[in-house]
Amino acid sequence: MKLVIGHMYPDLLNLYGDRGNILTLKRRCEWRGIDVEVKPIMVDTKTNFTDVDILFLGGGSDREQKIVSDDLTLKRAKNLKAAINDYLTVLSICGGYQLLGKYYKTGTGNKLPGIGALDAYTVAGNRRMIENVIIEADLNGKKFKMVGFENHSGKTYLENIKPLGIVISGNGNNGEDHMEGAMYKNTYGTYLHGPVLPKNPEFADILIQSAINRKYGKKEIDPLDDSFEHITQNAIIKRFVKK
Repeated sequence: MKLVIGHMYPDLLNLYGDRGNILTLKRRCEWRGIDVEVKPIMVDTKTNFTDVDILFLGGGSDREQKIVSDDLTLKRAKNLKAAINDYLTVLSICGGYQLLGKYYKTGTGNKLPGIGALDAYTVAGNRRMIENVIIEADLNGKKFKMVGFENHSGKTYLENIKPLGIVISGNGNNGEDHMEGAMYKNTYGTYLHGPVLPKNPEFADILIQSAINRKYGKKEIDPLDDSFEHITQNAIIKRFVKK
C-alpha cells in the first residue's frame, strides 16, 4: 500500500513547527510497511486533489494568509471542495483551518474569503490566546483526550458543523463556547499546535485509517506501541487539568 501526502503551501503556512505533523504521518505509516510520498503543493503547483490521499495545511501570518486565500479561492476552491465532499482526508491547522471556512475577517476589517468547505467563520479578536489546550474528542465512536498548544487571536465560530472536541483546559476556537476545532466528513480543522499529531497518536491513526479505507477499502491498520506518547500526554493532562 502507498499513501500520498499533499503538503499545501509549505513555504507560506509553516509556523510553529507544524511540519512535524507530516513527519508523524510518514513515520507511523512506514512503521506499518505503508509506503509514503510527500508532495509539496505550492501556489504554482497544478493539482485537482485526486492525486493525494491526505492533505495538510498549516498556519501562517495574515500576510501569508492573503496569498493563500487568493490562490485557494480563485484557483482551487471547486476542486478542493469536491475532494473534501468525496471524503479526502484533510488536516488543517490554525490559518489553514480558518481558510477552509467561509471567511477570516482581519483586525483592519478586511475579509479574506475561504473556500466554504467548513461551515464556520473567523474574526480577529483583541486578545491573543496562548496556552496549553486539552480537549475531549469523540471520533469514530471513541472518546479520548487530546493535548496541544494554541497561539491565535482569530476567533472561529461554528455553524452547522461539529467541533473536533470539547475544551477541558484552554480557549479553543474562540474562548467562549468551549468548542475546539471542527470536523466534516474526513476533514479536520484545529488550533492545536505542538505539533498536534506526535502528541496525539490516536488522532494521527484516525487520519491514516480514513485515507487507507478511502483508497483501498476497509483494511485495519496494525496497532503501534504508543506507551511513551501516552506517558507524555498524561503528564500534560495531569499538569493542567484541575481535579
